[in-house]
Amino acid sequence: MLYGRDGELAELDRLLGRARAGRSGVLVVRGEAGIGKSALLDHAAAAAGDMRVLRGTGVEYESGMPYAGLHLLLGRHLDRAESLPPPQAQALYAALNRCGTPGDGDRFLVGLAVLTLLSDLADERPLLCVVDDAHWVDGPSAEALLFAARRLNAEPIAIIFAARDGDAPEFAAPGLPELRLRGLDRDTAAALLAQHAPGLPEHARQEVLAAAMGNPLALLELPGQDGQGTSSAYERIRRSFAAKIAELPEPARRLVLLVAADDLGGTGVIMAAAARLGASVDDLAPAERLGLLRSTGDGRLEVRHPLIRTAAVGDAPLSARLAVHDALAGAYLERGDACHHAWHLARSVPGPDERVAAVLEKTAEAERETGGHASVAAMYETAAGLSPDRADRGRRLAAAARASADAGLPERAIELAARAEADLPDPVARAGLTLIRASLADEQDRTRDAYRLFAETAASVAELDPRTSGYLYFQAASAAANAGDFGAVAGIAAEGARLGVPNAHHLRALNRVFAGQNALADDGDLAAGVTALRELMDGMGACYGPRDRVRAGTWHLVLGDVPGAAEVAAELERRLREQGAIGLLAPVLMLRSRTDLLLGRHRDALTAATEGLRIAADTGQHRIRVHLDTVLAQLAAIQGDEERCFALTEEALARNVPPGNVHAAAARSLLDLGLGRHEAALERLAEVVAGPSRVGVMSALPDLVEAAVRSGVPERARDAADWFGAWASQVRQPWAEAVALRCAALLDPSESSYERALDLHREGGPPFERARTELLYGEFLRRSHRRNGARARLRAALEAFERLEATPWAERARGELRAAGESRPGAAPPADLAARLTPQELQVVRLAATGLSNREIGAQLFLSPRTVGYHLYKAYPKLGVTARTELARLDLS
Repeated sequence: MLYGRDGELAELDRLLGRARAGRSGVLVVRGEAGIGKSALLDHAAAAAGDMRVLRGTGVEYESGMPYAGLHLLLGRHLDRAESLPPPQAQALYAALNRCGTPGDGDRFLVGLAVLTLLSDLADERPLLCVVDDAHWVDGPSAEALLFAARRLNAEPIAIIFAARDGDAPEFAAPGLPELRLRGLDRDTAAALLAQHAPGLPEHARQEVLAAAMGNPLALLELPGQDGQGTSSAYERIRRSFAAKIAELPEPARRLVLLVAADDLGGTGVIMAAAARLGASVDDLAPAERLGLLRSTGDGRLEVRHPLIRTAAVGDAPLSARLAVHDALAGAYLERGDACHHAWHLARSVPGPDERVAAVLEKTAEAERETGGHASVAAMYETAAGLSPDRADRGRRLAAAARASADAGLPERAIELAARAEADLPDPVARAGLTLIRASLADEQDRTRDAYRLFAETAASVAELDPRTSGYLYFQAASAAANAGDFGAVAGIAAEGARLGVPNAHHLRALNRVFAGQNALADDGDLAAGVTALRELMDGMGACYGPRDRVRAGTWHLVLGDVPGAAEVAAELERRLREQGAIGLLAPVLMLRSRTDLLLGRHRDALTAATEGLRIAADTGQHRIRVHLDTVLAQLAAIQGDEERCFALTEEALARNVPPGNVHAAAARSLLDLGLGRHEAALERLAEVVAGPSRVGVMSALPDLVEAAVRSGVPERARDAADWFGAWASQVRQPWAEAVALRCAALLDPSESSYERALDLHREGGPPFERARTELLYGEFLRRSHRRNGARARLRAALEAFERLEATPWAERARGELRAAGESRPGAAPPADLAARLTPQELQVVRLAATGLSNREIGAQLFLSPRTVGYHLYKAYPKLGVTARTELARLDLS
């Protein structure tokens, strides 16, 4: 019986009921030590009935061992991973040290593998996962479990985390439901105490009630103790357990310490280690009688409460702790478990020890071949800490930094690289570490730190290794551009040229690219920038890494080559989904969504950007998330959704780094233009054009021209029209030349310019821009009293705007059409099938229509197979179908 927890028990019962009904749920139970978190987890496990129950507990002394928590929770079911999609299976095997299994150990792919494995287990019967002391679960395990928890939807799965408040690290789980436990009220506390210690004298009863302050475990453990003092409930309970351990015979104390010191608790290993210390299975009985140890029934031994582990390890003499880890290391070695042998061996020595450090390094090198990057990083770091020699320490820390970067642990990699640099005498070796630190800083939106680090290190190795120096200079210039510091780009290019690095011509080209974009440049500067950009794109594949491929795709857009950018995005997306490389997918979806928007595939743009935002949030890619917001803001502006447009542009404008802030300002100005607020649009864009950084404004210059003309100040548009026209003549894209002709016709009305513009639009390009040209031409013809010709143009514009759901623009075209003598009713709700679906339903249905299974779709979209099935179930009635086989005949474009 749990006293005073009726409301909390009801909440757990509701969670289990939802899981049994096929709807997942997650709960984080929080509270101080002893408040009853573990008891609630025990209740949930007992109430689960015929549900499958997975249990795990974070171990303070193993919290530095990557994926130890995941191994404890899922290790018994690892054989089921064979049925996962191969990239997921390989990542999970690598993370959990399945020897000889290759994989890249990508942290997000591990999380996806956990999601799919849990879903598979729940296919047989509803599943309950309980994780006690979640604050001590190692970081990679916690991240994988939280990644999976956030993607649960239609699975019969309940997950409960229990985390301690105070006296422990924070267990951050933003966005997940929480249940916070408070102390029992005095009457309930008195009832519990009376039931547990009925013969307690009144004065002692009052002392315990006052000292426990409603903490249930304190009420159970404190009776009989003397001198409670003023220490915390946590400390009093710990002392109570320590006193019980001290009562045990020495062999039993060794067994308690062995169980507390091991993260797996396998009975065979524990007893093999116990034999090395002179203990046997008979010595378990005293510890079990005192309620310190218990058998789980699945071949494991565990402490009855997490604070017993704290007391056992914390109060044991150093010599006893070292002996226990040495015994465990030997027991794991006998079983061929090199990883756990190495970890316990590291804890069996009191200080630096090259022999042990070498064992850890050798084990890390072997694990590196299988791709378990997080575990490899931790082993190298531990080996570094045990290294007596400074050079060995630096070398091992450098290896730990590289493995952390590969594992997708940027903060850890940056810290390790900084520590390694202090111990590495070789400047070129230090440069490699700087590359890690700066690259990760750039990805985390700390771009100013990044380009300074890149440039300083590039200069330091220019004579020793010119090729490395040149690559670092190129990355420095790119990071400076990301930070919006185009003066720094020019300075870095000049410095690289002065030092004669091999890729100096690429540095000069990069500088010319931004010089040509960032000013109302003359034709020569703009031409040089376009030429330079083409040079860079031609040379990128051979000289630079895969992440630069996304940058090259973006440069297609700078050249107005929307189909080229779309092709790059589609190829990268296909490859990354096949590999399950979720960490790189967000920037690709940013490129994909922007090209979809320009090509008039607004539904696809919404779908790609929505997925990209979710992934960017999961992976901590803040800069990418801001850019995705501006894509959605542009879409909202076209649709006339003012509230959404303003909300999506707030962060980019506050961040004030181009091109994100420029894109945000352009989205708000397009909204103003569509709603007839011409002066507001003009002033905002004029401010951007006059500002210190204008990269990204090129596509908005036609809006400035139209806003100025409609505001009655066409003279304010001349420079912008000339600049856009010069760019269009350099990039030689028909649609861009068409828009340049439209701008010219606005300033100097000319039927021939409009006609030529429409001819060019027919060769392809953004349909929204073509519709705007049709609209402006129709307005020109109507004002020239040529109503028949005007109606044809306005009708075409209206149909295009309605198809694009560009509501304010459609209303404007409809009004012009009425003025030209033709009445058109308001737009009917979209008839296309795709519009009936949510973005994720559309993704799922399109893939299902190609014949992919739910598992294959889930692997591509980073969802569980059950969630895929749920989306199909929701989509079928909207599409008027009843079976998967009917999807192929539908038009879902």
